[in-house]
Amino acid sequence: MMDHTHKAFDSDLQELGRMVAEMGGLAEQQIVDAVDALSRRDLTVAQRVIAGDTRIDVLQREVEARAILTIARRQPMAVDLREVVGSLRISNDLERIGDLAKNIAKRVVALDSEFLTQKVMRGVEHMTELVLSQIKDVLDAYARRDLAKAIGVWRADEGVDAVNNSLFRELLTYMMEDPRNIGICIHLLFCAKNIERMGDHATNIAETVYYMIEGRALADERPKGDTTSSTVVPFDA
Repeated sequence: MMDHTHKAFDSDLQELGRMVAEMGGLAEQQIVDAVDALSRRDLTVAQRVIAGDTRIDVLQREVEARAILTIARRQPMAVDLREVVGSLRISNDLERIGDLAKNIAKRVVALDSEFLTQKVMRGVEHMTELVLSQIKDVLDAYARRDLAKAIGVWRADEGVDAVNNSLFRELLTYMMEDPRNIGICIHLLFCAKNIERMGDHATNIAETVYYMIEGRALADERPKGDTTSSTVVPFDA
């Protein structure tokens, strides 16, 4: 009977891991497509990203339901409980990443201007590459229970913040040079902020992986280089 229970619990954990991995793959693709739509002002791709967010939402609800059922049925403790709770936390962060990609896609329809310079988009694309690398690495850390890789992602968030700060200053300069740029620059500020927040969620996941492995929260203060938050500029919820 005990062996049967262990096998059933292992099956539950494997299914949770599979769903989290699927969410991660979908979230990564949503980011790629959203920024591609932004760069090319492609409404078709943008609409695909908006529609694709539904699948991530459904998976997050399925992970939540499976996690709750697993806890109720198996009553896991210690490391086993952390496995279930960790999967639940990570699915929430991936769902938010999907929402942020959708927010960028929604902005594409407003970007009908030719203002999008190659210089600005290079910055956006570079920040996106950094965030995608973070997400890939942290999902790999989750799959392999790789503590060192999780900590590496946690420490790398400052690089994303630095690029975001640079973009923020550049876009403010464009707005001051010509008031006609204000509208388009505000949209781009929203997009850049959404990408930066994706990096924050990757850092959240890294902290969850650490908790799953070590059984305690990271004691160090989270590295943070974002200076734009002190400026009163609203962004998508």
